Amino acid sequence: MYYIKALHIIFIVTWFCGMFYIVRLFIYNTEANEKAEPEKTILQRQFNIMIRRLWFGITWPSAILTLIFGPWMWYLYNGFYLVNWLSIKLCFVIGLYVYHFTLHALYKQQKNGIFKYTSGQLRIWNEVATIFLIAIIMIAVVKQGMSLIWGLLGLVLFVIVLMSAIKIYKLIRNSAAK
Repeated sequence: MYYIKALHIIFIVTWFCGMFYIVRLFIYNTEANEKAEPEKTILQRQFNIMIRRLWFGITWPSAILTLIFGPWMWYLYNGFYLVNWLSIKLCFVIGLYVYHFTLHALYKQQKNGIFKYTSGQLRIWNEVATIFLIAIIMIAVVKQGMSLIWGLLGLVLFVIVLMSAIKIYKLIRNSAAK
């Protein structure tokens, strides 16, 4: 049982690492698209290799293995008994898989040379994984020790602080570029 739990945690970590880094690569690839030739082609060729290897070599396998070991662990611990905190956590996990599929859509767009989003928009999108990470970990660790209201309020406050930090970073970056 502990080996299943350890594997579940390992693949959660590698899945999140992949999702955090893939968006950074999307950002760099988007910014490379704005460069002049031959720099644009050279950078995008390299970023596309890195994106493909990360996405299919680490991120997708980790998402699948997380999906295998999670329910397996749930079965071993609870026999499919669904407690309140786990119901809420599973809602966030479903949201995380939706986020994962949006990243796959971005992967396919960039692979086809379609850049719908600016690097700034992608930087904000990159933080969505952070929000899911904090919500899921807090629910899994704190469980019944946290009220739903205070937990959601804390998450909303964290999102506000995070978005403020992104705006401040953008201001600093823009002023340094001048």
